[in-house]
Amino acid sequence: MRFLHTSDWHLGRRFHGEDLIPAQRAFLDRLVDTARAEDIDAILVAGDIYDRAIPSLDAVRLFNSALHQLADLDVPIIMISGNHDSAHRLGVGSGLFARAGIHLRTDPATCDVPVLLNDTDGPVAVYGIPYLEPSMVRTQLEAEATSHRAVLTAALDKIHADLTNRQPAGTRSVVIAHAFVTPGTGQSEEPQAEESDSERDISVGGVAHVGADVFDGIDYVALGHLHGPQKVTDRVHYCGSPLAYSFSETTHNKSVTLVDLTFSGTAPALRHLPCPTPHRLERIEGLLEDLLTHPAHEHLKDAWIEVTLTDTALPFEAMARLRRRFPHTLSLKHQRVFIPAQATDTPTYTERLRGRSELDIASDFLTDMRGTGPTPDEHALLQQAVDAARVNELQKETV
Repeated sequence: MRFLHTSDWHLGRRFHGEDLIPAQRAFLDRLVDTARAEDIDAILVAGDIYDRAIPSLDAVRLFNSALHQLADLDVPIIMISGNHDSAHRLGVGSGLFARAGIHLRTDPATCDVPVLLNDTDGPVAVYGIPYLEPSMVRTQLEAEATSHRAVLTAALDKIHADLTNRQPAGTRSVVIAHAFVTPGTGQSEEPQAEESDSERDISVGGVAHVGADVFDGIDYVALGHLHGPQKVTDRVHYCGSPLAYSFSETTHNKSVTLVDLTFSGTAPALRHLPCPTPHRLERIEGLLEDLLTHPAHEHLKDAWIEVTLTDTALPFEAMARLRRRFPHTLSLKHQRVFIPAQATDTPTYTERLRGRSELDIASDFLTDMRGTGPTPDEHALLQQAVDAARVNELQKETV
């Protein structure tokens, strides 16, 4: 059976002020053309359809157009909601859409209700697990703890029960999920997966990632959330986003994943098919005058560029001058290079916050105010406050 695995469309997102709706429309047109050309049996969309819980009108119009195009393919499309989506809004009309072959899985209660397919090798059960916010679904899923691993484990327990008790012996299984999944058990402090700046933090209790062992026994796991295409295990894969949504994704090869699933027990065969891109991304750095005059940079005129200036002081009208040579300069950073006499070990406020979580910042604030760090009990209270704030934000988005 042949699947087309895609995710993280983020319809409505802008790139440093640039409107991406035309590029997203071009991608969706290519997706439909690819499904026809490759004789696809089903399309798997692993969450983050929209970029915001309340999407723009242009984004809704584009999604509406995509739904009509996908329905015309006359093949099943299975979609889940991601952490950027409002599950309730995305799921409106899901019962009606299913009649047209578009299966929206936005309710955790339906994670063990498969879309059933068949080919010459037998039946295939496709399960969709929407993004699971642990604090909001733990009770519903009867999970053992408030963590990503616990709620995903509970969802997979339900799926395995359905495979064992309600599906024919030998049924192959596919799971679509939106999560931060790493190889092995996911118990190490440093996840072995490539993240991007444009991915929203989903950490709960200080841990955002889960191990791929949660999905043991599933023939193929189609993941969304991380924007770079990557293999977690032979059976667990991210297809990545179809477009770059930050300059941290400059080295990504944006694609959709073609998945050939044969008989049970055999790892699926994968092929990455490139997505159209509006402009290539480039990062350059150096002194302003060198960037404006050096002939080696002439080929960058048509690229979307992030420039890091290393001048001692930020030059006057630097962005305007850069855009006269590079019209698509979208991001300007200034990384001061100090001469030894001016050297300092004191980082700026922005530098002190870079890469730090809300919990780290709150702990540092407490340390600065009273001269000692939080006790273990205080650390736990701070973590509860951070998690509660995140849940409150998500609840507001779903209203």
